[in-house]
Amino acid sequence: MTSQTAAPAITPGADARLDVRAAADDARPGSPVSPELHRERRIRSFHPRKGRMSTAQHDALARSWDGYGIRVDGKRRLDLDEWFGRADARVVLEIGFGMGDATATMAAAEPDRCVLAVDVHTPGHGNLLRRIESDGLDNLRLAEGDAVVLLRDQLAPQSLDGLRIFFPDPWPKARHHKRRLIQPEFIALAVSRLRPGATVHCATDWEPYAEQMLEVLSGSAELENLHTDYAPRPDWRPVTKFERQGLAKGHVVRDVLFRRV
Repeated sequence: MTSQTAAPAITPGADARLDVRAAADDARPGSPVSPELHRERRIRSFHPRKGRMSTAQHDALARSWDGYGIRVDGKRRLDLDEWFGRADARVVLEIGFGMGDATATMAAAEPDRCVLAVDVHTPGHGNLLRRIESDGLDNLRLAEGDAVVLLRDQLAPQSLDGLRIFFPDPWPKARHHKRRLIQPEFIALAVSRLRPGATVHCATDWEPYAEQMLEVLSGSAELENLHTDYAPRPDWRPVTKFERQGLAKGHVVRDVLFRRV
């Protein structure tokens, strides 16, 4: 993987906003990940997800996207301090936030920590923007698009204070395992964006994927496991919809917690 180290820093704004005319037949704010932004040939861990938006989600996108969101384009280096309006912002990147309620709860509980949440689910962006408005979450920002492109091309080395990946798609079929996000190449990229002492926290209810997470993270010389193997479930991590679904099926939820050395 290459890095566009010469990319200029920007503050997200009018030139990096979501197109509020998503398609000719759908004039509402929000759109799925646009193919022209991701032309490179690479196996991806996600499918773009548009879905139906409620009126409240639609209105929140229209009101607040320009102030809190960017669309991942791989062209501009983000100035996180300026975007969050804080000197030396402590930013945690959360990949895959679904509808965003757990993300909003965690951001509210830690107002001194900033959260950059990236996903490809348009209704989730609308719902999380609604929570930002209602809860006054000025420590939360959103990105729509490919997290790999965001990490590789738009985040500076050692710019993150943490990485959270909760209940990513387990791609359970053997022929799809190559699509799982947690792979050695991805972790090497992510670790390069973490400051020393930053944490990597993953959770899944799919046991084979938990084993893969533990193996891949343990294989990085730049990470150390904060526990013997799996971490105890932290009380501060809200139960997500995917976690409830897994528990209802009798799945065992596993957390893994590592630190950048």
